[in-house]
Parts: sequence; C-alpha cells; structure tokens
Amino acid sequence: MKGKNLIFDSSSLITLSMNGLLDELERLKKIFKGDFLITKEVEHECVSRPMKIKKYALGAFGINKLIKNKTLVFPRVDNRKLKKETQLSLKLANHIYSARNEWLKIIQEGEASCLALAKILKNSVLVVDERTTRLLGEDPKKLEKILSRKLHSGVRIDKKNLSYFKDFKFLRSSELVYVAYKKGLVDIKGEKGLLDALLYGVKFKGCSISSDEIKEIERLEKL
Repeated sequence: MKGKNLIFDSSSLITLSMNGLLDELERLKKIFKGDFLITKEVEHECVSRPMKIKKYALGAFGINKLIKNKTLVFPRVDNRKLKKETQLSLKLANHIYSARNEWLKIIQEGEASCLALAKILKNSVLVVDERTTRLLGEDPKKLEKILSRKLHSGVRIDKKNLSYFKDFKFLRSSELVYVAYKKGLVDIKGEKGLLDALLYGVKFKGCSISSDEIKEIERLEKL
C-alpha cells in the first residue's frame, strides 16, 4: 500500500465506524505513506446526511472527527474536472446491465465520485466494501450472474462501457483491519480469536468478505 493514495467509499467507512475501528484507521494513517482521501459526495453520504438522523448521527460524528483531524482529506484536484468525471462514471456504470428492457442503476454518486477520483489521480487504490462496485471492475461476468439471481430475470451486458472500469485496484475494510492487527494497532491485544472477531465483525456490518476468505486469512496467519 505504501506510496499510493487510498480513496475511501462510504461503505468502508461505515463498516469501520459500526465496528468501533475508526481509531485504528487513524493509527494506520500515521504509518501510511500516502493520503487517505474522501470526496465531497462520500462526505455527504456518511457525515452530512446521517448527522441529521438520530439513528446514525453518532457514527457520522466519528467519521467527521477523522476529517477534522486530517486523517481523511479532500483531494487537491480541479472540482469541475472531478464533477465531470463523476457524471461520466455514473452514466457508464448505470448503462452496462439491463433487465426487462431497462437499465439497472447499480452505483450511486458517492461510488462514482471515488471511481472518478481514481481515474484522475492514477496512483490510487479504492477502499470499497460494497460488492457491486468492486465486481464491476474485477469480475463483471460474476456481477451479471448475481444481478440475474437477485432479479429472477435474464440480465444483458452492454460490453462497450466495461473498458472504463477494468484498471481499478480495490481493497476492503477487512484488508485494512488485518494490516492493523498485524501492526499491533488494534486496542485489544493478545486475545485468542481476536483476528476472527475482527474479520467477522466487518463481514456482518457490510464488508463483502466470505467465510472461506476469512478461513484462508486465518490459515495463512498460522503458517
């Protein structure tokens, strides 16, 4: 991860917040050679809007603290260029899959802004827990099958728009949590089963990591 910027989507920040792991993210930033970036659209999704809803306000305050102390920073890019690229990302992503003669809206503006920023900055990795956005870049055919099962309908792919999404690099909150665990940055230390608890914690709060992936991480940890 060293030398790259990490661009955080709402999904990853919310997962970490719901597991009480924002302090660990702050500690990770202190040893990371690069910026932890957040777009205005993501800030609206996980701070400004939920801060007005009693159920979600506490988590929003926690994420906002990371913005105030510069753990998360807004990118130094031309805002007009970013906005234009965001709209392009949004349009292309939502005109790839169709079912029953209608385009499927698979991403929102927050995710699109992260993709757009990664396009502009190049040397960046997207931190996204939400499965759809990652599969759009990593395995669009698998995403087609998932959408088909979910909709109980055949799904068609317009492949001409897929090339835009093929070169993105992704991480999930689970990978960051594992790094924090390995670096001794987690508040709880020396407890048996801690890694398992951390990984399943993020899994059950929104990170799309499978039980088999967790078992493989834990197997490698024992080697």
